[in-house]
Amino acid sequence: MGEKEKIQLFEDRKIRSVWDDEKEKWFFSVVDVCWVLTEQPSMERARNYWKVLKKRLVDEGNQLVTNCNQLKILSPKDGKRYLTDVADLEQMFRIIQSIPSKKAEPFKRWMARVAAQRIDQMIDPEKSINQAIADYRRLGYSEAWINRRIKSIEIRKGLTDEWQRGGITQNLRVGI
Repeated sequence: MGEKEKIQLFEDRKIRSVWDDEKEKWFFSVVDVCWVLTEQPSMERARNYWKVLKKRLVDEGNQLVTNCNQLKILSPKDGKRYLTDVADLEQMFRIIQSIPSKKAEPFKRWMARVAAQRIDQMIDPEKSINQAIADYRRLGYSEAWINRRIKSIEIRKGLTDEWQRGGITQNLRVGI
């Protein structure tokens, strides 16, 4: 999984999310959220639920669906990337309001925690580093691998800073 994708956990269910550098926002898989909130027996049923809800919202003239994005996200089924309806936090809260579910309130609190953690990380980048280390450990990487990874990020950052000081502002590809 890339640095910009992350699996968020709500209770025991996985919510796929993607960080968009350009928009500087987290986007969450709408189908995953529907699956959690509606307690559908399968992801396919959750997809159908979202399809019906989306049509209802469009018929009501709700701009929420129009403003939904699609990003390629890793499928839990086959490991391939597919365009998936995603929503940022504001859109997701509006979608949650459209889903009758006893899980909506705890889900809103969970999303607020995820957002607060990201904001904390933006304010104090050391928290991002500590979170990355904890995530790598959780994923089973060795301490040596984690140290090399953190060091390589530090070196790359120093290199790009040096390029910027030298007036290079575009990404360069060096042919071999």
